Amino acid sequence: MCLFVSAQRLERLRKERQNQIKCKNIQWKERSSSQSVEDLGTLFEKRDFKDRPKTTGTKSTLSLRLEQCPQQLNNPFNEYSKFDGKGHIGTTATKKIDVYLSMQMAQDKVHPMTVVTIANARVHDLIGLICWQYTSEGREPKLNENVTAYCLHIAEDDGEVDTDFPPLDSNEPIHKFGFSTLALVEKYSSPGLTSRQSLFVRINAAHGFSLIPVDSLKVTMKEILQKALKKRKGSQKGSGPMYRLEKQTEPNVAVDLDSTLEIQSTLEFCLVRENSSRGEESSEEDPPIDITTVQDMLSSHHYKSFKISMIHKLRFTTDVQLGISGEKVEIDPVTNQKASTKFWIRQKPISIDSDHLCACDLVEERSPTHAIFKITYLSNHDYKPLYFESDASTVNEIVLKVNYILESRASTSRADYFAQKQRKLSRRTSFSFQKDKKTGQ
Repeated sequence: MCLFVSAQRLERLRKERQNQIKCKNIQWKERSSSQSVEDLGTLFEKRDFKDRPKTTGTKSTLSLRLEQCPQQLNNPFNEYSKFDGKGHIGTTATKKIDVYLSMQMAQDKVHPMTVVTIANARVHDLIGLICWQYTSEGREPKLNENVTAYCLHIAEDDGEVDTDFPPLDSNEPIHKFGFSTLALVEKYSSPGLTSRQSLFVRINAAHGFSLIPVDSLKVTMKEILQKALKKRKGSQKGSGPMYRLEKQTEPNVAVDLDSTLEIQSTLEFCLVRENSSRGEESSEEDPPIDITTVQDMLSSHHYKSFKISMIHKLRFTTDVQLGISGEKVEIDPVTNQKASTKFWIRQKPISIDSDHLCACDLVEERSPTHAIFKITYLSNHDYKPLYFESDASTVNEIVLKVNYILESRASTSRADYFAQKQRKLSRRTSFSFQKDKKTGQ
């Protein structure tokens, strides 16, 4: 025990000796100064640095980077950059989302832009972050500086927007949604890939029926009646007979012409002369159906072929010949294509029976030289879409021709297709109602 205490004491003495070596004692001595007070004052003379000439040295790396990225400084969405999660991966909860940009040109919007956002961001914040990254990367065309002009839709892995569902609520947190693929869509774009769908109102009359194309469900019934009479060479003005519209399922009940098509819950109506009822013999005063409408109806079942381009999932196109008749739709590849098919999937012929056709919609019409339409058909108990592009005149002729065929055939495939879409929309509406109900409690 004594030896242990002695060892501790020796160690302590050794450390004290080492500390003494590091210290040095200096004795303070007063020194007589031979300098005057004025001389001492010049040692710390005030200087004015405002007039200091600018140095012409080399620029810093930060200055060079800022000059190389002027769009970062002028980005109107800079306030949303704080929601970028790229620098927080591993430290903060983040969410990676592939975003398809519907405002870009066809060759650019096939590839999504990957965005990483912090998980507690709202949908509105994510839209702003997408706009910020879009602008920072120098993409074209330039975006509207108002973030509220855009919304986010659910999208398939190939970029197709699911128009059956409304856009995501901008006030909801993004982590609430489990979707990894979305599409940024301008709310009021017209026309646009996701904002336009072909709508045809069927007007039945004594001389047959006609299809009235409308842009949206917001159109008034008065406008539809005027279009129907114009097609049938009639008019509500002047001394001629007056007409009304009735729902096909509700005879003798006139439709309110000031109401919109949206609240009618149907796209089929009957044109009836005032003071008359359905089933009565047509009068000589009834407006005859327009000859062009008759020709469209009669020729819709006649075979006609169109040389157009088919858009594939990878968004490359192949030239095909689209043959349409009342019995079937045939798609045959054009064999004399200049481009080599060595690196692409060779298009196989497709034949679709008219009873399996479900819909034909105009998808996009950007200019008179470019438009896109979609044909949906039933194949092996599954609804498959096919996309085509051509000039606007050809596309509109095809869409009208196929819709005349669809309207003239009571296809169970078409009925089941629209019933499925209605059930899907009803489930979505029911979910939204239950959510609002819980929120209100």
